[in-house]
Amino acid sequence: MEVLREKVEEEEEAEREEAAERAEWVRMEKMMRPVEVRKEETTLKQETLRDLEKKLSEIQITVSAELPAFTKDTIDISKLPVSYKTNTPKEEHLLQKFVSTTLRPTLMPYPELYNWDSCAQFVSDFLTMVPLPDPLKPPSHMYSSTTVLKYQKGNCFDFSTLLCSMLIGSGYDAYCVNGYGSLDLCHMDLTREVCPLTVKPKETIKEEEKVLPKKYTIKPPRDLCSRFEQEQEVKKQQEIRAQEQKRLREEEERLMEAEEAKPDALHGLRVHSWVLVLSGKREVPENFFIDPFTGHSYSTQDEHFLGIESLWNHKNYWINMQDCWNCCKDLIFDLGDPVRWEYMLLGTDKSQLSLTEEDDSGINDEDDVENLGKEDENKSFDMPHSWVEQIEISPEAFETRCPNGKKVIQYKRAKLEKWAPYLNSNGLVSRLTTYKDLECTNILEIKEWYQNREDMLELKHMNKTTDLKTDYFKPGHPQALRVHSYKSMQPEMDRVIEFYETARVDGLIKREETPRTMTEYYQGRPDFLSYRHANFGPRVKKLTLSSAESNPRPIVKITEQFFRNPAKPAEEDVAERVFLVAEERIQLRYHCREDHITASKREFLRRTEVDNKGNKIIMTPDMCISFEVEPMEHTKKLLYQYEAMMHLKREEKLSRHQVWESELEVLEILKLREEEEAAHTLTISIYDTKRNEKSKEYREAMERVMHEEHLRQVETQLDYLAPFLAQLPPGEKLTRWQAVRLKDECLSDFKQRLINKANLIQARFEKETQELQKKQQWYQENQVTLTPEDEDLYLSYCSQAMFRIRILEQRLNRHKELAPLKYLALEEKLYKDPRLGELQKIFA
Repeated sequence: MEVLREKVEEEEEAEREEAAERAEWVRMEKMMRPVEVRKEETTLKQETLRDLEKKLSEIQITVSAELPAFTKDTIDISKLPVSYKTNTPKEEHLLQKFVSTTLRPTLMPYPELYNWDSCAQFVSDFLTMVPLPDPLKPPSHMYSSTTVLKYQKGNCFDFSTLLCSMLIGSGYDAYCVNGYGSLDLCHMDLTREVCPLTVKPKETIKEEEKVLPKKYTIKPPRDLCSRFEQEQEVKKQQEIRAQEQKRLREEEERLMEAEEAKPDALHGLRVHSWVLVLSGKREVPENFFIDPFTGHSYSTQDEHFLGIESLWNHKNYWINMQDCWNCCKDLIFDLGDPVRWEYMLLGTDKSQLSLTEEDDSGINDEDDVENLGKEDENKSFDMPHSWVEQIEISPEAFETRCPNGKKVIQYKRAKLEKWAPYLNSNGLVSRLTTYKDLECTNILEIKEWYQNREDMLELKHMNKTTDLKTDYFKPGHPQALRVHSYKSMQPEMDRVIEFYETARVDGLIKREETPRTMTEYYQGRPDFLSYRHANFGPRVKKLTLSSAESNPRPIVKITEQFFRNPAKPAEEDVAERVFLVAEERIQLRYHCREDHITASKREFLRRTEVDNKGNKIIMTPDMCISFEVEPMEHTKKLLYQYEAMMHLKREEKLSRHQVWESELEVLEILKLREEEEAAHTLTISIYDTKRNEKSKEYREAMERVMHEEHLRQVETQLDYLAPFLAQLPPGEKLTRWQAVRLKDECLSDFKQRLINKANLIQARFEKETQELQKKQQWYQENQVTLTPEDEDLYLSYCSQAMFRIRILEQRLNRHKELAPLKYLALEEKLYKDPRLGELQKIFA
């Protein structure tokens, strides 16, 4: 491999070194044991080597220019802990700081990092990928996770070390792996991977329940179509489908050829590090890999992982003794098998190989067991403790996630952008742009996710093909919006608005609007209204922004549908009513009874109540046309028909008013949405003291008040002589007799307060004891008739009562012990008080 790193300057030197290069290829193939290299690669010509060297040098220059890696020379070693610069006796015995001691198992204080998927995604977002200096060798230095977190960049080994430390701290059986990966895996190239956000979940198809045929049903009409013509039409459709499938197949093959990766000359030799999670702990059902660069999980059979040299955790190190000719597909991850995995340290914490009964019978001899234990005891050597400091991630860094708060990931026909919360003034945290072509020039759709928006906007979906925009809202919007689909924010255009029905009084679920119609869907209304559809006519005046209020659209027709009202008979429960406003007619259709196949219908000719001369119009039979399945006598009377028509006229007026209010509400929603999009105000939690200025000012004011109150209490401490000195004239000097009297009164008062406190505790103790005895007596008398619930309540009461009695008893005993000491302490203070100086003369 030396030939691949050196520059070929002269053709004569290249010819002399060709034999040495071939020998080096054979040696590296035996040492690294990756996927076998093709035979033609071992006999590369000099021109191929020169071209390969030129390409590799160009790749290294490009990557290093974009992602400069931090080195040991750029780190200030003087500020590092002692464990980072010196070796312990165990590490000296081990001859170095080992890779296993670089792991520092840590459980993060954030619940989001408790599971492996969110933990791996955090490491992938938080760090920036830096390629290995030499793609064919592991790095010469391993940096601590604290340094990697500080600089927020690292190579694959740094990623794996940090992720493995967090997974082990969360309880997973995780290991760092040193192996070989594909070119896409090592370079974090996702341009041939499908973005997970674009993958739609599989919909479960529910099998429709077969409805049993009724006894009396109408037979379907006879099919008079020609079978020959039907067969010819089926053949024609099959030919069209076959041609379409062939075209799609050819198109797919063309795209696959365009997307196919170019052959990698270093396939199987590129060093990569990832994380292995074994089954068992944390209810992991099977072994799997985690690529730390992307945070994605892979099966151990995946073709991206081409071989494993070794793996380690914080306790031991294992070398793979299995052949990787078939990548990692045939590897068995039984670390207790010394034939497949050669461990470095002999300890009791390594995985044990499960033995069969025949193997187990050979170690039953007691002497052999004792000798085996002595041998292990002599050879065992525990892994030194980690030299890395405690891994800590501040709340600010955890919230920021990505370096500088932004990260861009390029997928196949998609680009994903991520931002930290509050980094964008409009609350944008993520944007997914999908494209039609592989070159990512023709945009198909854009999805934007938002957080902390005051208008509760959560997702904005823009389809560039149809120009359809869809806004999704979380609960809490002032207009109870859930989804808003539109092409233009101008009023009276095509749009669909969905609402949270539980937040609305009228039970509105969805409203669909076009330039000539408006359809509304309801649920849970007391009048059982489920559907309202209004048709509008052309305006007389020109359309303006406030047309719905000053120049409403003329209503031509209103159709309303109702759910079944079980309190009414089916022949009197209206299922649909149509107000033909322009034709002055009202049509009714009633619900159909279960034992009927048709429903009753009525049509009213709505006329004005007075004619041109002012004469009142009388109800006539021709003003009501009805079809009744079960004719009833009262429905034929003109009085019933007149009252029904008057009721429908009032309902028509009310429906027209509600349609007009719906137009006003749509206009108000559009105006509100324009204001919200222009302001895009963000909400700040009261617990976010750094961003919430009001909370910060309030907290500082409270701290000042508490500090001032504390100073005031210190200045004005409790004066035990103040109540007794107030009885004497101010400014008068105390006599010997007055000093003795004040001392005796103060001590007597304090003694009485101690006695009162003891009596109070004693009274509470006796009261609790008596109530417990009464409850026990009641239980003895009614034990036979008690239910399990009553017994549980009794046991709960007894437990709480015993707790209270025990606390009162402890407080009483403590008070009896401290009362004499408190009395003596007060007496000593009185003797030393300068205001009672006459007492000191008496005992001098």
